[in-house]
Amino acid sequence: MIKLRGIAAFLALLGAAAESHAAGVTIGVVAPQNRPLALLGAQIAAGAGFEIQQSGNTLVAINETCEDNSGAAVADALVNAKVQVAVGFLCSETLEGALPKLKDANIPAITVSVRSRILMEDALKNGWPLFRAAPADGAEAAKVIEVILKDWAADPIALIEDGTIHGRELTEAVRNALEQNGLKPVFTDTYRPGQEQQIALVRRLKRAGATRVFIGGDRNDIAVIARDAKAENIQLSILGGDAMRAANQPQPLADGVRAVALPEYALLPESAATADALRAKGVEPEGYVLPSLAAALIAGQAGQAATAAGKPLQEMLLGATFQTPVGTVAFTSAHELSQNPYRLLEWRGNGFFPPAAPTQ
Repeated sequence: MIKLRGIAAFLALLGAAAESHAAGVTIGVVAPQNRPLALLGAQIAAGAGFEIQQSGNTLVAINETCEDNSGAAVADALVNAKVQVAVGFLCSETLEGALPKLKDANIPAITVSVRSRILMEDALKNGWPLFRAAPADGAEAAKVIEVILKDWAADPIALIEDGTIHGRELTEAVRNALEQNGLKPVFTDTYRPGQEQQIALVRRLKRAGATRVFIGGDRNDIAVIARDAKAENIQLSILGGDAMRAANQPQPLADGVRAVALPEYALLPESAATADALRAKGVEPEGYVLPSLAAALIAGQAGQAATAAGKPLQEMLLGATFQTPVGTVAFTSAHELSQNPYRLLEWRGNGFFPPAAPTQ
């Protein structure tokens, strides 16, 4: 985990480097610098700052408080610093106030976090220069549905969820998609989360004839269900969502349990060299580090292309494909990622990896 004292020293070096040579593309990095979101902000600043330094561009760090009505001040700071493009933006509150002013200044904003569908709809309607380098709201459900229709359509499927808003909405989206495709689950239920055992639940799944189970719940509940199914000798193929990316405790997850989740980018082959370089600087490539690094890389390359072509930077973001440590990135005309970043992963040993079977 990134330690704030260590990251502060790293960012101080980046700041000194930025002061010593104002060159290349001037990129604003908007991220929280104070608690309670300082750790996430440090991840954004470390990843983006590393890339900006490596590319010889100029970094302008802007504090993000994530408070209501704070965005206008962030935009003013970016405009006054004469940045050409800004990355980061952990919070929708910042973007809501900043985007109108960024539009007037022709400064595109690339968020690595905000998923609000309504905000993007407003941005497109008003011509605000927002680009989303994060999953859109609904992308998780879309990938779960794709996986189930591809791999489970011929099997008896159960859908269960934990009663939380996210678990219920995710599972309901899956159920609606199945019904639209002429598939009816053999079992649906809401289970009580946080229980030490779920033997009664897995026995009910068996009586219903379910062999494939999608669970809209958290990691520990799914681990308990998988453990109890194995103890009862009930063969279940279990799939969860992005909530599976959590600490593997108190109940360890059994090998073979699958999840539709964002990958641990540092484990990807295309990230290996960058991850090693970050670790050499004392930065663990976790959380927002690599996505923010990728956003800064995209911003820098688009800025260079815009200068060379004599065109607005926003046009370069729409008209290019970028090779980054988190994979190939391109934006649609709706300023969303052209490819869904969620992937089908399988727990093996101590991490989630692409499944051994060819079902990716």
